[in-house]
Amino acid sequence: MVLCPVIGKLLGKRVVLASASPRRQEILIQAGLRFEVVPSRFKETLDKASFPTPYAYAIETAKQKALEVAHRMHLKDLRTPEIVIGADTIVAVGGLILEKPVDKQDAYRILSRLNGKEHSVFTGVAIVHCSSPDGLLETEVCEFHEETKVTFSELSEELLWEYIHSGEPMDKAGGYGIQALGGMLVECVHGDFLNVVGFPLNHFCKKLAELYYPPRAGAVQRAKDDSIPAVDTFEDLSDEGGGGEGAGAAETPGLEEAGGEPRARGDAGRNRTAQTVLPIPWDLLELIDDFKASKALFTASKLRVFDLLRDGAVLNAANVAGKIEASVCGTGRLLDACAGLGLLRKTERGYSNTESANLYLTSDGERSLHGVVMHCDEHTWNLFTHLEFAVREGTNENRRAFGKEAEGLFQDSCYHSEEAKLRLLRAMHGLSKLTAPHVASAFDLFRFSSACDLGGPLALSSCSSTSFLLVAQGGCSSTSHCFKILPPSGPEWLLQHQPLHLNPL
Repeated sequence: MVLCPVIGKLLGKRVVLASASPRRQEILIQAGLRFEVVPSRFKETLDKASFPTPYAYAIETAKQKALEVAHRMHLKDLRTPEIVIGADTIVAVGGLILEKPVDKQDAYRILSRLNGKEHSVFTGVAIVHCSSPDGLLETEVCEFHEETKVTFSELSEELLWEYIHSGEPMDKAGGYGIQALGGMLVECVHGDFLNVVGFPLNHFCKKLAELYYPPRAGAVQRAKDDSIPAVDTFEDLSDEGGGGEGAGAAETPGLEEAGGEPRARGDAGRNRTAQTVLPIPWDLLELIDDFKASKALFTASKLRVFDLLRDGAVLNAANVAGKIEASVCGTGRLLDACAGLGLLRKTERGYSNTESANLYLTSDGERSLHGVVMHCDEHTWNLFTHLEFAVREGTNENRRAFGKEAEGLFQDSCYHSEEAKLRLLRAMHGLSKLTAPHVASAFDLFRFSSACDLGGPLALSSCSSTSFLLVAQGGCSSTSHCFKILPPSGPEWLLQHQPLHLNPL
């Protein structure tokens, strides 16, 4: 197969597709490419008006998608992918980029604009080669675009609305999918059909040939509009001597050294390319590395990084380091790790909280999980560090974890101090604020006249969902001693009060 040597160049490498599109995945799988899918979190908010052409916008979006995944995987997993592929497909007519429709009326507006006319489908593709010498991520980007001209037939309103009511237009750029029902709208296609589906496989393979098989000096150049690179591009080349004089090597220096490999000659080389390569258990490797991500979150929370970057504040690493009294280098690494985990945004101006960090990771946020994070860092992390001893000896590991003895296996000496108790209660309080509405509405509490051990958030939610529920302090045995109270605002209150009790009617 002509394409086998090209795709074969990527066998054994960690290739990542930065897209959740099932259509792109299917195209690449059918081509024989082995890859893993890591959808990009890049927010497609680039200003379209700032780009000279629609395809320039598509290329930049594809590049940012791929780079976001490359940086996130490097920081979170500490396992740099070798190649990340990003792609973005757009529909344009008269230089205007048509978005995905937001509702059926918008879909009708878009499809009416395309009705009976020719439009362009552009796909921008970015191939990012990654390496991490000395633990620092380095990337080289190769980018290109493909344009396909598509002409719609003259369609009646009835047919357009029938297609819109099918639901297919709603998640597709330009409001149609040519590979499915949308194909009935199309009269002719000039160019790469798969480009309209979502990925220009033909151009992708030609680009791989340029990257991994640069032309030799004096070699006859084929016409640019050849459909597929000539057979001699694949079969009559080795990596030897191909790294300096050809046009491909001049445009992308170092790619062959980073991604290429010596090509075996004759049948042995062909068999090596076609042999089965065992899959790499990335899920297990990610599980093994997850503790690093957790510790990065714990450390940033303990240093109150998310408090500093709340409410739209943007600070660089030096600013944050000065406020938390830490080194600039170490702070920069920590901030990059949090950005890779999706907890912070990183721009040229500096770092800022994501919406999730503002809501859940600031210490006094409405739905703050800061207490949970601190409890896991100060208590749970230490205990699980000594899990092997607990399993082997069947003993409580408080002495190893906290330097304190416990009387029994299930007694926790670390909660004997007021500070430790308060830390635990803050963690419980934070979780309760999130889960209380769901818990209160999940059970039938109408047969009770009072409530116990609810804590502040759960008591409030219970009172809201069960209007006559009485929340009482102390071990009262009759409803005459029960009275309705507003729940406490925080865990400090719980240290000063006895548990509450549920009293059946």
